[in-house]
Amino acid sequence: MSDNNGKIALVTGATSGLGFEAAAQLAELGYDRITITGRSAAKADAARAELIARTGRDVYETIALDLGNPDSVRNAAEEMAKRGTKFNLLLLNAGSVGGANLVKTAEGIEITFASSLIGHHQLSMQMIADEMLAEHARIVIAGSEAARGDVPTMNAVNLPDFAAKHHSGDLPAAAESLIRSDRSVKYKPGNAYASAKLFVAYWSAELARKLPAGTTVNAVSPGNAPDTNAVRNANFFMRRIMLPVMKAMPARMGMVSPVSVAAGRYLEASRFPDDVSGGFFASAPKKMTGPLHKVVLPHVLDRASQAAAWDAIVSVSGGVDYPTHV
Repeated sequence: MSDNNGKIALVTGATSGLGFEAAAQLAELGYDRITITGRSAAKADAARAELIARTGRDVYETIALDLGNPDSVRNAAEEMAKRGTKFNLLLLNAGSVGGANLVKTAEGIEITFASSLIGHHQLSMQMIADEMLAEHARIVIAGSEAARGDVPTMNAVNLPDFAAKHHSGDLPAAAESLIRSDRSVKYKPGNAYASAKLFVAYWSAELARKLPAGTTVNAVSPGNAPDTNAVRNANFFMRRIMLPVMKAMPARMGMVSPVSVAAGRYLEASRFPDDVSGGFFASAPKKMTGPLHKVVLPHVLDRASQAAAWDAIVSVSGGVDYPTHV
């Protein structure tokens, strides 16, 4: 526990599920201060009370944060800056699987991209600009097995092929089209989720090239932990057929894990050394849990797609980019 004395963490989406569990484990590991976020102050405060009761440690602060609302993101970042906090860990966990009907934010961003990636990008860039990261800080953002391309009903769009078919080969334009789920995109919630999580891996790779030496970022799939609210909007096949079948499989088949184990993957990644950054870590191919493996698939490592995704993320974020003064 002493190794983490004095350390400070931010956990987004900490009112339930993986975020709540990760926040509890961080306290149990000895973190001295943990800021947790919820979409409302009331939810965040309720989670704080539950976390204190579970861990016996009053180390939690709260922030209201709606990642689909740029004003909320901006206000949260400003409030943390006022507190003068220097974070050792940003655990960007919040996100969800979209429902059957396409939902967009007021800025025209598909909600899965908004909650999983765009809001986290805006928050991280503001925190970096305001020098809220400690030396050798760790950024861990929630990825997904679906980004690998071997999860039924969840298929990430091949960005180069999509760009060639719909955008005359313009990768950034195609990437922005996917983020906005415009008319050239046939919306399917599973595919939108897989594409958003693939873009999370692209974002991680690009951000790693910009961060100062010693500060790292990695995309980490927690694996399949069905006992959370993350799949509440998933399609019928996923919720009623696929997940129950996987839950009935023996543990040795590596298809499901408890929430505690899934959240523990985030914490494992937070302890990666300084030279491990920009990666996407998930289960072994065709598995949904188990030891973390670095994903080295060609579509994940494509530098042109990584750069195009970053440009599109900046564009839909209203020009919010990596600060030049850092």
